[in-house]
Amino acid sequence: MKLVVATPLYPPEIGGPATYAAMLERGLPERGIEVEVVKFGEVRHLPKLIRHYAYYRRVLRAARSADAVLALDPVSVGLPAMQAAQRAKKPFVVKIVGDYAWEQGRQRFGISTDLDTFVATKRVPLPVRLLRSVETRVATRASRVIVPSEYLKRIVVAWGHAYRQAGVPVDRISVVYNGVELPSPVMPVSRPEGFLVVSSGRRVPWKGFEAIERVVAREEGWHARIASGLPRVEALGWVKSADVYVLNSTYEGFPHALLEAMLLGTPVVATSAGGNTELVEDGVTGLVIPPNDEDALHAALRQVAADPVAAHERAQRALARMTSFSPAAMLDRTSDVLLEIGHPMSKHSL
Repeated sequence: MKLVVATPLYPPEIGGPATYAAMLERGLPERGIEVEVVKFGEVRHLPKLIRHYAYYRRVLRAARSADAVLALDPVSVGLPAMQAAQRAKKPFVVKIVGDYAWEQGRQRFGISTDLDTFVATKRVPLPVRLLRSVETRVATRASRVIVPSEYLKRIVVAWGHAYRQAGVPVDRISVVYNGVELPSPVMPVSRPEGFLVVSSGRRVPWKGFEAIERVVAREEGWHARIASGLPRVEALGWVKSADVYVLNSTYEGFPHALLEAMLLGTPVVATSAGGNTELVEDGVTGLVIPPNDEDALHAALRQVAADPVAAHERAQRALARMTSFSPAAMLDRTSDVLLEIGHPMSKHSL
């Protein structure tokens, strides 16, 4: 099988799609799938409309000699890749790791609701409506949709129903948990004395970093470090050095940062938002708290500080379960999905 991978990012660019594309390019040939990567970065210098048309032409050229096309987002590369796959009459697959329309709405267009409320809301600003129309159209026209969590599967199913469009059939959505590779070695950083609470990620409204800082400030001798905007190895060094890693978000499609903390053996506290509870079992592999609850966060952190032995035991149980989230497991499951839709007798081949 020959697969075209349409990706918005590619190393040395930083981001989930870049890491994922490189994993596919390296790991799928061992599983019987030849990969050709079409990088959006090669046309990004062009004016907006021209760059998307140029990208469509590149994907179309590659798709003519391929068996399927996989896009690593539903908008920037998803739309031109879908159109190219249709033109070449090849199966189209899209990976969806979040709701792009909601994320842009929260950051740029005044959306204040959480994702679960948003997907059931019809009246939104015009730019947001256009974005979710694109992502819904791309998802509904795909032969298969790949998502990294059961939570995002429910969100994608809700897209079409909430917007009074034909939704994505549940049996066309495949949950494939992402695998994470840690750089080796991850070296601890020089940390302050006392109880160290670390979080990481982009500074976006739903991460709850400010609440972490307020809660930590309640206790003398506690320190908060938000490892945002740092090189990945340095950020991971802070996570490894922490007494506890906190994911205080109100939304997570699939929490890569939480997975990395668990792989590093750091005790974790996470909200019950999004896909977090697919990784953390409360009291077993970490502590789970409600979103937007600073008192619950404070109580969980005090529990970790008061009993570091129990916190370490939870961290070790979490580490033992991480084989389900390895790159090899992700590649095996992804290749199964792709080989199924790429088979010439597949019912979704055209």
